[in-house]
Amino acid sequence: MRFSTLKSIYQCKCPRCHQGDMFLRGKLLSPTKFSVMNKTCSHCKQSFEPEPGYYFGAMFVSYAINTALFITAWLTLTILKPDYSLSLLLSLLGLAAIVFLPFIYRISRSIWISIFIQYQGDEFPSSS
Repeated sequence: MRFSTLKSIYQCKCPRCHQGDMFLRGKLLSPTKFSVMNKTCSHCKQSFEPEPGYYFGAMFVSYAINTALFITAWLTLTILKPDYSLSLLLSLLGLAAIVFLPFIYRISRSIWISIFIQYQGDEFPSSS
């Protein structure tokens, strides 16, 4: 995997050309619009929803990211406050899940589409 691919995943750019945005810009912190995706890439016209239900697999990517987040929060809490209560742990995990939801949602979809659509640079046909 190329560095540019990792960068395009993190920035939620088109996996085919690494230019167009997958999601609406400036809406990451909007509770109602963080999940709105562009239909196609503005640069290469790659469809961001190749078929209905395409992002079902992104749930598993999201699950893995959330598991890593929960383990990190749990270990951090254990180091900072070894005698924590279960309610404190559950509150921390719930807060972390809510705060990181928009970011994890976008990243999991970006990872999922990048698995199946390879980078082609400027070597793609003009229409898809």
